[in-house]
Amino acid sequence: MSTSSDTRTAARPATGPAPAARGTRLTLRGVTLGRPDAPAVTGVDLDIAPGEILTVVGPSGCGKSTLLRTLAGLLPPLAGTVEQDGRPVTGPAAERALVFQEDALLPWRTLRGNVELPLAIAGVPRRTRRAEAQGWLDRVHLAEQAGQLPHRVSGGQRQRAQLARALAGRPRAVLMDEPFGALDAQTRAGMQDLLVDVLHGTGATVVFVTHDVDEALFLGDRVALLGSGELTAVREVPRPRDRTAHDDPARVALRRDILTSLGT
Repeated sequence: MSTSSDTRTAARPATGPAPAARGTRLTLRGVTLGRPDAPAVTGVDLDIAPGEILTVVGPSGCGKSTLLRTLAGLLPPLAGTVEQDGRPVTGPAAERALVFQEDALLPWRTLRGNVELPLAIAGVPRRTRRAEAQGWLDRVHLAEQAGQLPHRVSGGQRQRAQLARALAGRPRAVLMDEPFGALDAQTRAGMQDLLVDVLHGTGATVVFVTHDVDEALFLGDRVALLGSGELTAVREVPRPRDRTAHDDPARVALRRDILTSLGT
């Protein structure tokens, strides 16, 4: 972030999660993604509004993860421009946090220690970062597991800890690569509900990659469809967000259109 660590530290409360971060605008203009000898996606034009949850769906190998890593600054585009608030994305930044399918927690650190990590890197004093980490663990219902090592808790609990770690650093964008794909159906539904609840009030822009159309429709404000080497459509999702609204005509029609576009 552009502010100094002293300014950032002074702005933080003594206890609990830090104040909400302002979301960021992510823009791709004429972007081609992938390897030079085998582009995955070409000609992508996409504007993701601050605070929006954009879900991205498509068949395996269509370039969903490549798109996410390009937004993160890990992979440069082969052509076109990728921008954050009008400035080129030239590499990784703390403002854009990545959440993977594998939890990627450090096995030698407790859950609290893992959540503290981005705060420690940012130079937040130990007492403050411990309180903030505990606040985030409270929000994801892991207060009682704070002192456990990752191998001592379930897969769903590790993913909750990963989410808490990602948000503890107050990113302006959270980029999520099928984070719930390895979870069973019941745990996955619970994580989806938790994600919506925890994101409420953070202000963060979210790009969520999934192969599950129902997950995309539940979480997303809009759904971007990737296939046949291009971004085929971006569709608005009817609201309010309601898991029980399976028979809503607009939602049924959108789900049918998405599945048809994906060839399933």
